[in-house]
Order: sequence, then C-alpha cells, then structure tokens
Amino acid sequence: MSVIAIAGGHGQIARQLIRDLHAAGQQVVAIVRNPDHVPDVESDGARAVVIDLESASVADLAAVLTGADAVVFAAGAGPGSGSGRKDTMDRGGSVLLADAALAAGVPRFVQISSIGTDTADDPAVDPVFAAYLRAKRAAEDDLRTRDGLDWTIVRPGVLVNEPATGLVTISTTDTRDEVTRADVAAVLARILLRGGFAGRTVTVVGGDTPIDAALDPFAG
Repeated sequence: MSVIAIAGGHGQIARQLIRDLHAAGQQVVAIVRNPDHVPDVESDGARAVVIDLESASVADLAAVLTGADAVVFAAGAGPGSGSGRKDTMDRGGSVLLADAALAAGVPRFVQISSIGTDTADDPAVDPVFAAYLRAKRAAEDDLRTRDGLDWTIVRPGVLVNEPATGLVTISTTDTRDEVTRADVAAVLARILLRGGFAGRTVTVVGGDTPIDAALDPFAG
C-alpha cells in the first residue's frame, strides 16, 4: 500500500482520484484549504489535512508530506479568481509543494497542468486566462528543474462532467478534444499505481484506447 498526498483534494478531478485510489487499496491524504471540505474528502476515503498553500511554509507542508510515496498537485485558484491568484496558487502552490516534497523525501510528483500554455503570450487570449496559462507554464518549467523528484506532468483536454469511459488518447501534442474528469482521474491513478512515467509530459483526451494501453508507450 502506498501513501499518496493530493494538494487541492476537494477539486472535481481530485475527489474522483481519491475514490479511485481508495478503491485500489491506497492510503490517501487530501490537503484542503477550507475546513468545510473535510467531510467530503473523508467520505471519498481520504484522511484530510487543512492547510493553505498560499500561506503555509515549506516546513509546514513537508510535515504533512512526511512518509508519502507520491504527491499530486491538483490545486488551483479556480473560476472567478484574478490574475494575481493564478500566479500565487497555480504556480506558487506547485512550487511550494515541490519544495516540500523534496524536504520530506517524497520521491514522486504528479502535476495536473493545462493544454495551451504555449498560447499564454497571444494578445488575443483573455488576460486572466493568459495569466492562468503563464502560471501553469511556469509551474511546469519549475518542475522540470527539480533534481531528486520523479515528476510527471498531465495536461487534460477540454474537461467535461460525463461518466468515465475508460477510453482515452494520450500523446505529447496538445489538442482541444474533450475528456471526462473521471477519465483524467483514472489516468492519474494508473500513473501513480504503475510508476515508470518519470520525466513525461502527456496530454489526455477522450479516445478509443483503454487507459493502460494508451499509457504503455510512455512507461519505462
């Protein structure tokens, strides 16, 4: 049994990931900012820890991560937030989690990123969304510099709330095809359970290939 910590544990993908990992017999620690979210993630099968990634220190977070086998960055400023929070949360939160993972000796880091980061400087892109894309791009760039972390970056396509299909397309090319949040969670769970995806950046969209088969070319 592995111990997997998820920052942003109350997000839609994160909650499904908790359920998937719990069903697979893994121990999950859900890091949430809002104490009101504790009952939800506990009902999903996680142990909840309340900590704010925008105010916590590396030492605070490292204490939570001690003993974990992997961490997942699933946090974000969310809809309605401004450009400033896109940076402090979507970039700064990921940087903090990576710092804390290294301090706690956690070997693996899985980051949920975004398609379209290469369009962040396009003047046609909405300024707040561009700030989000720049934050995600910076978080990816930071992770790639980290010695001592086996990192994997997952970029979902256009997210929809539909039942899981178990069928996806996984590639290294961004595409705006749709993918269910449940299928993204299932891909993340398989990456965490299988291992062997260090240094990979992949895009996940809906498709016609079973998840394990779609992941096979990127394993090892």
